[in-house]
Formats: sequence, structure tokens, C-alpha cells
Amino acid sequence: MVLAAGPEQRRFFRCATTVHPGAAQPVDTTIASESGNVSMSTTAKSNGTVKVLGIVTVIAGLIMVIAGGITWGVVTSNLSAERITVAEDAANFAGQPVNSPWTAFAQADIINHHALGISEGKTYAELDREDPVRETMMNASFLRASLFTSVVAFGVAFFAFGVGIVSIIVGWALLKLSKPAEVGAPASSASQSAAV
Repeated sequence: MVLAAGPEQRRFFRCATTVHPGAAQPVDTTIASESGNVSMSTTAKSNGTVKVLGIVTVIAGLIMVIAGGITWGVVTSNLSAERITVAEDAANFAGQPVNSPWTAFAQADIINHHALGISEGKTYAELDREDPVRETMMNASFLRASLFTSVVAFGVAFFAFGVGIVSIIVGWALLKLSKPAEVGAPASSASQSAAV
């Protein structure tokens, strides 16, 4: 290999490398030049702990993505099986089947609107125990609670999916960091300055 030290001067270098068996790939490199030898030690080291952590994080992320997707699918199919349709006078999604968090929320909202209309603005707790509307308000509350539970289940599924994606990205980054890196350090500064 030929290195140019300046426009008027050229130096010739010869390089010899020694690999030590049984170590984490340490390499000793000796560079011989016209002015003397420079010894340099380079270690290629792999961090096994970071690699294992990266693999575990990627696997955990995959599990979270799969669990989030399955949960979303199960809640969607169960809501669809009920064959609920958003009321025509709902503010959003009127006439659409309830099979998503948005349609479930819209249906819960319109149920509350209708129930408060029947009870003249009173909640279940505010009605007299003997009031015949109290049973209607109780059913409306149960229906709303069920729909809101599905909205929460959709949220948890989405959260699990999102955390899974982030975990996969973090695990991938950890795996990239765990690859062997070569670190070069001169054996002595005096011999390094003599070679230059």
C-alpha cells in the first residue's frame, strides 16, 4: 500500500496482521515503514447481551402486534355479530353497522341522547324508584357501558399494536448496535509520530 505524506514525499508501508485464537476476534496489526515499525491493536468485539436484548425485544414486539391485531379482529367480529346499526339521527355514521370504535361511540352517544329525551334530562340515579322510565334508563346505561367497553377494547388493541411496532424498531436498532465494531488504538504515541 502506498500512502502520500506530502506532494514531494512518498512512503511505502507493509502491513502484517495476527489473529489470536480463542479471543473475541482481537487483531494485532504491525505496520512497517521506512522509518520504523508502528504496532496497532484492533479489537472486533460483539456485545452478546445487547444482541439477546434486541432479539427478545423484537420477539416481544411481534407478539404485541399479533395480539393487538387479533384483539381488534375479535372485537370487530363480535360487534358485527350483534348486527347493531347506528341510529339514523346520530351525529356521525348514521345507518352504518357498529363494527369499529367510531361507530360504537356514535351509537352509545345517540342512546344517551334518546334516553335523556325520554327521562326529560334526568339520569338513572335522579329518577324516582317507582318511575317506569327508570328501567328504560337502566337498559340504556347497560347498552352504553357495553359499547364503551368495546371502544376501550379497541383502544387497548391499538395500543398493543403500536407498542409492538415501537418494540420491533427498538429491537432492530439494538441488533444493529450489537454487531462487531472495530476499534483501533495505536500501541504507542511515540512510534506513531515516528511513522508519520
